[in-house]
Amino acid sequence: MYHFVKGIANCISCNKEVQNALYNSNFLPNLLTIISGFLLLFIIVVLFTYFSTRRFQKNRSLIRDKKILNPVPLSTASVVIGLGLGGFIDGILFHQILQLHGMVSNKLPITDLVGKAVNMFWDGIFHATTFMAVLIGFVLLVRLLKRKNINPSPKLATGGALIGWGIFNTVEGIIHHHILKFHNVNEFAMNTDLWNYGFLLSGVLLLVIGYRVVYNRDHYPSRLE
Repeated sequence: MYHFVKGIANCISCNKEVQNALYNSNFLPNLLTIISGFLLLFIIVVLFTYFSTRRFQKNRSLIRDKKILNPVPLSTASVVIGLGLGGFIDGILFHQILQLHGMVSNKLPITDLVGKAVNMFWDGIFHATTFMAVLIGFVLLVRLLKRKNINPSPKLATGGALIGWGIFNTVEGIIHHHILKFHNVNEFAMNTDLWNYGFLLSGVLLLVIGYRVVYNRDHYPSRLE
């Protein structure tokens, strides 16, 4: 058992060349960058919740008379789930099925065994963080079952998920594609910038659509009645 556990601990792929490429001076910075990127996403969710709450509480008379239900908890939980689902869509579609890029494929191309293996490891770290986002969102949804005065509108759930997906595409695109240049959306394209900006545009469009679905007069009346 000791040798089995030790073997797993010391061996990501049991290939010394892969281990040397993975555990180099970029290992810790890459790990911190991926984690900090998701921390930034959750800070954005906190700000979304804060401003949504302030906007909703302007209608105090409607809340007091129970004429409207609180839309913030469901939309917030859906935004968190949307973050995770957006990451899964990116990872499953672009990283795994189409294999257009890996997590650090602009730094280490996915053209040989070492490049593939190292990128696959960082894809796994990336998917682990997106899984945590979905799990947290699920917990938030379950907790709503015990609360009263919560708006259960499917539009809030859908719009919130679109906002979360849009936030993910926008932040991930800005940080990983343009600032840190970890990877391009399509490493094999003649014009990688076109794909990168298209990814950003998709994030903005998702944000706009999600915003219009969530912030309508049924959920957030524009004035006190």
